[in-house]
Amino acid sequence: MNRRVLLLVLATSLGLGGCLRPDYRTAQLDATGTGSIGARYALAAGDKLRVIVFGQDNLSNIYAVDGGGRIAMPLIGVVQIGGQTTGQAARTIETKLAAGFVREPHVTVEVDAYRPFYILGEVTTSGQYPFVNGMTVETAVAIAAGFGPRAARDYAVLTREGKGGPTAGPGLEPTNEAGREKLVSGIVPMTYPVRPGDTIVIKERFF
Repeated sequence: MNRRVLLLVLATSLGLGGCLRPDYRTAQLDATGTGSIGARYALAAGDKLRVIVFGQDNLSNIYAVDGGGRIAMPLIGVVQIGGQTTGQAARTIETKLAAGFVREPHVTVEVDAYRPFYILGEVTTSGQYPFVNGMTVETAVAIAAGFGPRAARDYAVLTREGKGGPTAGPGLEPTNEAGREKLVSGIVPMTYPVRPGDTIVIKERFF
């Protein structure tokens, strides 16, 4: 093969490689929050909360958030905290306790365990796994024991709940129920941050 033909083959290969690069679509996911989980994290079903009521050991415990975004505590019963931050949840509990149960209650709430993430598709062991703060898609693949033999290794499809915004369009998964949180999807690089409750799908490569 002469030099001219070799250069032509290389140019063609590079051109095809460029065409096959994934078209990342992260804008809608970015709007739901990226990076490490902080004080503005919205509590949701599956989270486990450590609630401390100072001076009230019988009320201080770990409580799981149920499917309706509620926890059940002694004395005050069901408390709706879904969508609130830990600080807001503490104030909500204080308000209920102050209504004839505890004088001047002081409450702190922190996340004991975040709701899990899910990874499916071309990984060795798909399923549900505990969330680790600061993790990426690449971390999630490692937790699932690595890629499968036919995995596309440079992108993933990530889906999460997101409030407001468009319900349809490129990279989006629409919802049919008005007023509920929408499932937002995007094509993301392996370095993309994962959040609690995310579903990651590793696709099969085509070559």
